[in-house]
Amino acid sequence: MRSGEDVKLFSGNANPALARAVAEHLGGSLAHGTVTQFPDGETRISIDESVRGGDCYIIQSTCAPVNHHLMELLVLIDALRRASAWRINAVVPYFGYARQDKKMQAREPITAKLVANLLETAGADRVITIDLHAGQIQGFFDVPVDHLTALKILGNHLKTLDLTDCVVVSPDVGRATESRRLANFLNLPLVMLYKRRTSPTDTEVTHVIGDVEGKRPIIMDDMISTAGTMRRGIEALLALGAKPDVRVAATHAVFTPPALERLSHPAVSGIYVTDTIPLEETNDRITVLSVAPLLAQAIRNVHDHVSVSSLFGG
Repeated sequence: MRSGEDVKLFSGNANPALARAVAEHLGGSLAHGTVTQFPDGETRISIDESVRGGDCYIIQSTCAPVNHHLMELLVLIDALRRASAWRINAVVPYFGYARQDKKMQAREPITAKLVANLLETAGADRVITIDLHAGQIQGFFDVPVDHLTALKILGNHLKTLDLTDCVVVSPDVGRATESRRLANFLNLPLVMLYKRRTSPTDTEVTHVIGDVEGKRPIIMDDMISTAGTMRRGIEALLALGAKPDVRVAATHAVFTPPALERLSHPAVSGIYVTDTIPLEETNDRITVLSVAPLLAQAIRNVHDHVSVSSLFGG
């Protein structure tokens, strides 16, 4: 990287292993800082080296416990701002609250916009994130947002597998564009599921567009939360004659219970996710792919004033 402003990488407690991996890919180590709690649970931050004039990057997914990790991120940003950092970049691999990007019914908040306001008010000069649940969240910010995708990371791994008779399945209309990119990347047909939401966490499949009889589905989504969408999609595909050899791919492994139980369906032969969120529980069907090289390249390009647009598309 260019000489000039020092690059300082900091990590909260959400995903320190990913932060260390990013630092290693950049040929360095994490800057010295302490993220703990006061006895009453308040977040306590200590920046243990000079950051004056530094180009600072805080690597912190806002995953569970979401509010705690979000508060750590905000206090870290504030601490760096008050310590005269030249630029503060919030690297948020998994952006929590992204599902609350619009009002679904009367008197609901738009919490994704609130989080954007909080990050900017705290002092973030830039946000780097991966596969937002709703791409329009980029427009909630007035600072630059680099919206990266893990599609190639997942796609390159899938290319190493036997893809005979496979089809890429979009779990809903909202993921159609990303699923089509993956289908084109793998040179496979695309199948679309249409769903109706039955609760804030569950859905039912109403239509399947495309031929799945005798096919091996690859269901692609941005995140797996309770896996309700995935489970119902799997059952709908099997009912239409798909082979009981279903692969599931997603960037963010939120895995809220009973996700792993639902994904234990005997037809599921592989689950492919990234390390934007650390997994507390895993099994032999889950493959975790690292986004550390992607984030490291984005940080390198931002620091060196080089375009990052090649990291946006699949």
